[in-house]
This record gives sequence, structure tokens and C-alpha cells, in this order.
Amino acid sequence: MPSLTYRTWRAKHEAKRAARGPVATVLARAGLTARGLIYLLVGLVAILIAIGHSRREADQSGALKLLASNTPGLVALWLLGLGFAAFALWQLGEAAFGVTGADPGPGPRLRALVSAFPYASLSVLTFTVILGAGSSQAKSEQDWSARAMHYPGGRWLVGIIGVVIAIVGLVFVVQGVRATFMRLLDTSQMSPRTRTLVKALGIVGSIARGLIFGLAGALVVQAAVEFQPSKARGLDQALLTLRDQPFGAALLGLAALGLIVFGVYALCEARWHKT
Repeated sequence: MPSLTYRTWRAKHEAKRAARGPVATVLARAGLTARGLIYLLVGLVAILIAIGHSRREADQSGALKLLASNTPGLVALWLLGLGFAAFALWQLGEAAFGVTGADPGPGPRLRALVSAFPYASLSVLTFTVILGAGSSQAKSEQDWSARAMHYPGGRWLVGIIGVVIAIVGLVFVVQGVRATFMRLLDTSQMSPRTRTLVKALGIVGSIARGLIFGLAGALVVQAAVEFQPSKARGLDQALLTLRDQPFGAALLGLAALGLIVFGVYALCEARWHKT
């Protein structure tokens, strides 16, 4: 097969992306909206815990269960579950046909492929909560890490996973500081004031999310080093660790506000994302 020039390859690449048309747009908008809402809910649960009004897990499971107590909440859960599934499908489409707004190459496609899996998992978790079989996400993570650590090399595996989570958190922080997320947005459709506001939301929210992910990763590594699976509980343990520090309620409140800010930014991204 003769090699294609970059321009010819790029033209075919754009044609494939254009062929996805409105379906990709709907999937992207629905998925990004669901992502924004789950961060808003996790932030709300964290605030309730900070002020002593909730004993729920400060993670996605706790946030979803917060909605499951009434009929309107169950309707919202169905929409969230479908939204997470849409996000996963959209990311799989980006992995297959190319990431909108990104340079061609395997890097952005690989990131899109990897990001599809946690949202597919969130979709499954949401429908599990709807069916009434939702166990504690934090306990499930703890059980998984406990089982893994008892296998040869298991502690190394858990430690490596913790390092990866911490690196992801660092990437989020860098993206926030450099405001690289603005490349994903159609800023031509924004007024100058809106553009400034969305950028500020993205910077604050991305840095907050990154720091919390980094703390969660560090706790997973600590759990592996000290052979204490109870510390490998992801987002929930990271937020509760903040609560247990001096001025912990204030720290947890700030982290919760950071997650809420990211949720608001994610809703803005759903509105103005390039598709």
C-alpha cells in the first residue's frame, strides 16, 4: 500500500470524524453533562460530611445513593447512568476516529480509550444503585486491594496503581495551571466575560481535582507500603483524610467547593465543547 502524505491522511481523518455527525455531538453533550453533575453531587456530599450532616461515602457511590431516596432522584439516576454510558461511547468513538481539537497521533486516542473505562464503570455503578444492590464503593475498593495484596507481587501492583492515580492527579494540576482545557472549547461562541469566567472555573476546578486525585494515589501507595488495605479507598479516603487534619472541616469544605467548581466547569464544557 502506498504511503499517504500527512495532508491526505488528515483529510481522511477529518472526513471520518465528520461522518459521526450529530450522534457524536449528542453522546458528547450527554456524557459531559453527566460528568459535571456527578462532581457537583460528590462536592455536595463532601460539604454535608464537613458540616456533620451526612455519613455517606464521599465518593461517586455516596453521591448516587443521595439521589436514590425519592422518585425524582431515581429519574435523575437513570439519566446519569445513560449519560455515563454516552460518555464512554463517545470516548471510544474518539479513540477510533480521532480526538476533536487534538493533534493526530496515538497519544490522544489512547487517553480517550483509557478514559472510557471509568465512565463505563460509573454507568454500571449507577444502574446497580438503581436496582438497590449498590454496595459501598469505598468498601469494594478496600476489598479489592486486600485481595490483591495477598497474591505474590500484589502489593507492588497496588502500589503501581497508586502511582498511576497520583500521576493522573499531577496531569490534572498541570492542565489546570496551563489552562490547556481551553483547546477543547469553542471559545468563538463565548463572550469575552464568559470566556474569562469559564477559564477561571477550569483552572480552579482542575487544580482541585488534581490535588485530590494526587492525595488518593498517595494513600493507595501508602496502603501498599504499610500493608493496610483500609487506606486504599480512593476519593472517599482522600476527602476523609483531609477532614481528619487540623482544621479538617475547613479543608474538606474547600476540597468540596473545588469539586463543585470543576462540576460547573464540566457543565460549561458540555455546552461549548468542540464536536
